Amino acid sequence: MKKLKFISLVLLCICIAPLQVTAGDFDGKKPLLCATIKTIECGDAGDCQQGGAESINVPQFFTIDFKKKSISGIRPSGEALNSKIERMEHVDGKLILQGAEDGVEGVRDGVGWSMAIAEDTGKMVLTASGDQVGFVVFGACTLD
Repeated sequence: MKKLKFISLVLLCICIAPLQVTAGDFDGKKPLLCATIKTIECGDAGDCQQGGAESINVPQFFTIDFKKKSISGIRPSGEALNSKIERMEHVDGKLILQGAEDGVEGVRDGVGWSMAIAEDTGKMVLTASGDQVGFVVFGACTLD
């Protein structure tokens, strides 16, 4: 009987241990690879367009390096994206990242952005707003 209880306890620990390990993978300590799944772009008149990464020229895949506090990837246009993470905070089981980008020099296209990554699943939502325009990017992250 004691042997059966011991085996049951061992099996329970084996089943629970991987859940505890993976639950912390999206806490800002390990680099992530993220994928853009769906994008939405809205103008000030309320007109919104849905699409993929190419429709708003964001990388299909990008990496988050928490040690360097940077996000990088290659846009569909071939241009490199390197964005500095200005702020990181844990809120209600989400890792929140924030920053701002000037865009193209001499063009009024700068945006402020905020990204929320669910610490238990890696699902991600990025929002960015600029001059009379807003963007929402849905995606998912995994360990890089």
